[in-house]
Amino acid sequence: MLVALASLTSMRGKEAETKASIPVKASKTEVLMDNFRFSPKTFTVPAGATVTWTNHDNVPHVVTSADDQFQKSPVLKAGQSFSNTFATAGTYFYFCSIHPRMTGKIIVK
Repeated sequence: MLVALASLTSMRGKEAETKASIPVKASKTEVLMDNFRFSPKTFTVPAGATVTWTNHDNVPHVVTSADDQFQKSPVLKAGQSFSNTFATAGTYFYFCSIHPRMTGKIIVK
C-alpha cells in the first residue's frame, strides 16, 4: 500500500510539471460585422493570436488599421472573412474604410 501511495505521489508531481511546461497555443478570435458594428468592439488576445473578421451585414465592409499596423482586408461581401495574426504586443485600432463610424480595438499582450 505504501508503494502504491509513493507511486501516486511521484506521478502527481510529474503530471503537474508536464502541464506547466506545455507551451500555450496561439488563440483564434472571431469578430462579427453586423448591423454596422464590430462585435466585440474591444478585446484582448495573446501575441500570436489570429483574429478573423466575418461580415454578417448585407453590405460590404473593409477592415482597415487606423495607422497601417496591419494590412487592410479586401472588400468583404456578406459571408466573407478576413484574418490577421498579431505577432507583436500593442494596441491596434481599426475601422471600416467604407463606413468609418464602425471602429474597434484589439489589445495584444
